[in-house]
Amino acid sequence: MMNNLEQRYRDVCGRIKDASQRLQVTPPTLLAVSKKHPSESLRALYQLGQRDFGESYWQEAEQKMLALKDLDGIVWHFIGPIQSNKTRPIAEHFHWVHSVDREKIARRLSEQRPQGLPPLNLCLQVNIDEEKSKSGVAPEDVLALAQAIHQLPNVRLAGLMCIPEHSDDPQQQRVPFQRLARLQQDLAQAGIVTKTLSMGMSDDLEAAIAEGSTILRIGTALFGERQKTVTNPS
Repeated sequence: MMNNLEQRYRDVCGRIKDASQRLQVTPPTLLAVSKKHPSESLRALYQLGQRDFGESYWQEAEQKMLALKDLDGIVWHFIGPIQSNKTRPIAEHFHWVHSVDREKIARRLSEQRPQGLPPLNLCLQVNIDEEKSKSGVAPEDVLALAQAIHQLPNVRLAGLMCIPEHSDDPQQQRVPFQRLARLQQDLAQAGIVTKTLSMGMSDDLEAAIAEGSTILRIGTALFGERQKTVTNPS
């Protein structure tokens, strides 16, 4: 299993390197989407050099944080839907949150971020294709939400995130990423400069790199299919 994990990690890193060199851009950060995978797999990736890990459920993440507390330099990203009653542990234990789409959640994260910790990095999740089944702020509401969050004291608006509608067409894959990049440019023109575009997953990472991704959220290509049970998510 660990040999397979190592090979997948090498393959993903190779895809990122090849695409970045071809496009002559800085390689984006690889965020290993580790939800529903055991802490042993995270430890194995850490030993290969991986440092950024993405979790969607606090209860599951807490167990992994405890199991891996001997490892220095892990950067924990929260990437799932945020319930109001889970903002405190997220504010206390994570470095990044990619899934903010309401001012209420951002305000709670700011209020509950412990003193002495650096500001919590936030990305606005944008429903870039305006799909009814997906979370995220509507594109036309991004500026107003960004302006509200920009004023909060204990968080830092780092950038934007999206989960576009699936497509197998490499050219079509680029379209929603282009839209997200334009939204970031619109924010900059309004005086809110951000540097992060959290976009691109296992099947479309090359398209995301072509449109300026700075963080790729990769799960299946690294870990294989998710295990059905690790903990009872909460």
